[in-house]
Amino acid sequence: MKQTFKLILSGLIILLIGCGQQSNQENSTTDSTKVENEAATSSTDTEVKRQEGYIMPGLDHGFEQSPINIISSTHESGKHHITLYFKDEVNKIENLGHTVQLDFAEGSSIIQDDTSFAFKQCHFHTPSEHLIDGITFPMEMHIVNLMPNEDKNATPQYLVIGVLFKEGKENKFIADFLNAIPKKENETTTLKAGTVKLADLFGAISTKIKRDYYHYKGSLTTPPYTESVRWYIAKHIFEASAEQIETINKIEGNNARHVQALYGRKITAK
Repeated sequence: MKQTFKLILSGLIILLIGCGQQSNQENSTTDSTKVENEAATSSTDTEVKRQEGYIMPGLDHGFEQSPINIISSTHESGKHHITLYFKDEVNKIENLGHTVQLDFAEGSSIIQDDTSFAFKQCHFHTPSEHLIDGITFPMEMHIVNLMPNEDKNATPQYLVIGVLFKEGKENKFIADFLNAIPKKENETTTLKAGTVKLADLFGAISTKIKRDYYHYKGSLTTPPYTESVRWYIAKHIFEASAEQIETINKIEGNNARHVQALYGRKITAK
């Protein structure tokens, strides 16, 4: 009887040890698989974010990337002279999915010192891309100007004016085009001349950008991140209602690129 009991007990011990080893092997396999899956997911997310520009770019992009965090107390005096030759002709509005864009008719230009740029378009980022003293604003508008160049192989040269918005009273300029934004992605609405007047906003910008701005050399904030942009960020913070900002954000989503390192670049101000 005792011998039988010992045999049964030995069998149970062996069975329990075997189950424990199998469980440990399964847990080890599960943990290994989990780590591999997490690594793969992390790698995929990182790649997506890299492509979208939401993390620091690789050094293949260079050392003059945008946007940046502008520290208002650490800048040099700027001496650039800006002249505007502006016809108030916004002729199209586009829902590009990743942004809302207003297109300008030909004929308007901006001159920085002795270099002329043609007005092309303005578009929005929610929230802001540029920061002032570490502060992120709910919206930023970029007015994009391109230097005319007959050499199609040459790197395009840009002058971009950045306009920051805070929540406040309704903005007339935005109110005039908000309902005209196409509902579907990649659709365009033609606007009658005078329907949307950038002067409702630009009158103030044209005065303030001559006297109150931050300037630095940077890049486009979307692929291919070309480092050929002369940035002018208006010091004045404009207002738009919470509803206006929310409406634009619902169309384009959170499309702001994270701030990039200065790498010794100088910020000038006026």
